[in-house]
Amino acid sequence: MALFSVLTDLFRDHTTNGWVKAIWVLFLVFLPFLTVLVYLIARGRGMNERAQQAAASQQKAAESYIRDVAGNSPTDQIEKAHQLLNAGAISQEEFDKLKSNALA
Repeated sequence: MALFSVLTDLFRDHTTNGWVKAIWVLFLVFLPFLTVLVYLIARGRGMNERAQQAAASQQKAAESYIRDVAGNSPTDQIEKAHQLLNAGAISQEEFDKLKSNALA
């Protein structure tokens, strides 16, 4: 389990050079227990920070997807139409039509 966590963290880290990543992977293949121990000691704190950043990024992506799929509620549509009416962009008749469409 720790081996996969180290591999995931290693490739999640964008600040580490490709050659350094390759060396870590080689050591993980040939000396897995020792390498995992050294990695956790040397880069353990950064591992937690990168995991938190990845989780926050996934949470934002999920929330954005849900907002896109859910669309606008009738209240939002009426509020936008009311703002257009107050700005003078639409007439009262157009507002009433947009309102009835939103409530339908």
